[in-house]
Amino acid sequence: MKEILLGIGLAIVIFLAVIGINVIPVILIVVLAAFFYLFMLNQGSIKFEEPGSGSRRGPKIDFTDIGGQDSAVNELKEALEFVVKPEAIYHMGIRPLRGVLLVGPPGTGKTLMAKAAASYTGSAFIAASGSEFIEVYAGVGAKRIRKLFNDARKKAHKEKKRSAIIFIDEMDILGGKRGSHTSHLEYDQTLNQLLVEMDGISSNQEPYVLIIGATNRADMLDPALLRPGRFDRQVQVGLPDKGGRKTILDIHTRNKPVSNIEVLDEIARATFGFSGAHLESLANEAAILALREGSSEIANQHFREAIDKVIMGEKLDRRPTPVEMERISIHESGHALVSEMLEPGTVSSLTIIPRGKALGFMRKAPQDDQYLYTRDELDRQIMVMLAGALAEEIKFGNRSTGARNDFSQAWKLSREIVEAGLSSLGIISGDDIPGEMLYRECHKIIGDLEKITLDMLRKMEHSLHSLAKYLVDEESIDREHFLQFI
Repeated sequence: MKEILLGIGLAIVIFLAVIGINVIPVILIVVLAAFFYLFMLNQGSIKFEEPGSGSRRGPKIDFTDIGGQDSAVNELKEALEFVVKPEAIYHMGIRPLRGVLLVGPPGTGKTLMAKAAASYTGSAFIAASGSEFIEVYAGVGAKRIRKLFNDARKKAHKEKKRSAIIFIDEMDILGGKRGSHTSHLEYDQTLNQLLVEMDGISSNQEPYVLIIGATNRADMLDPALLRPGRFDRQVQVGLPDKGGRKTILDIHTRNKPVSNIEVLDEIARATFGFSGAHLESLANEAAILALREGSSEIANQHFREAIDKVIMGEKLDRRPTPVEMERISIHESGHALVSEMLEPGTVSSLTIIPRGKALGFMRKAPQDDQYLYTRDELDRQIMVMLAGALAEEIKFGNRSTGARNDFSQAWKLSREIVEAGLSSLGIISGDDIPGEMLYRECHKIIGDLEKITLDMLRKMEHSLHSLAKYLVDEESIDREHFLQFI
């Protein structure tokens, strides 16, 4: 048909030229229309990736490659039973799930879990990012949504599979609340098309399509997307606990020559709050440090230094002046002495070697994971944070800008004390308390703890000066030497 229409058009142009009509404007209009048509066609077309192709190339992933997420994996497997055992689900009269939403901080393994789900169910798999659907041209995003679902079904038919899994990362970009983008209705049109496609999923139609979305901002998603019948289930993919961190470290050191495998238990305890991505980076940095030193194995000190590098960054070439070095050493010594006095065994190492944005650093010793804190425990944390600036005040009679981050963290903890009902105000609502009252109470908490910390430091002023001098000479002190000193 295209060839016939092209031939008729060409014949008309030739006929008009023969009878003396100027056909150049007609030709220009046709060329521009064809160019615009091809441009819009190209805007609507997009090739969605799958594991093992293009930029997402990599080995096949299954649930054994995911550590520290046992609860999330079990909940996801339960949802996948609708795909694995469709006959049993139909027999029980259960409506299959249409969508599963993975919610959690960055780097916790949401994308890995989606790829493992495809392997577990034997489904065709297509992956996309929420940002791939948003364009300035109206209707392009909706067209790409339709293409995504069509491609998933075609891929399942081609591979002779009964189901297909569509994974959409950055779901908060595609599924943000409608009406929040007042200057750009393309977002809303794209989301509307996704809702229509999800409503069109039928359990009786093969291939069965399951949507897996991932986001770390579930609060930004449109309520229509989260209602039953669309994303029926939310799976929380949180930060791993100590046992989970140990499992993740075991996975990422399988192919690495670790001299002492028992050090991984210590590293797992010392990395509270690390995600799976952080732990992978830590294991990789430890191997790089060993290679840099010409070592054939990764030793304990390589892992310990890798922790500091992941937390704070690479060592810096710039060196503070001797006066600044003296101030940094007294600052870190104040942190260390107060921390060890309040909670013996908490100091792991001290350094005044600049890393990232930090000119010095006190790393705490490995502790058990803790999620609840009493008022006394929060007070002790604030005292340790204040100790650096107070140590400077004792030695130099003034403070420096180096304590800015310490003060910021101390203020956050004091506010947490107030909002948790642990202050003299009693039980209050953080949203309803007047700002002036909140300020006065936080200021009082920090002021009282500041006096106690200053008295404590003055009583051990000799030790404070001696430790600071030792730190200037050595630049770094590990726990063994710190214990010998005190």
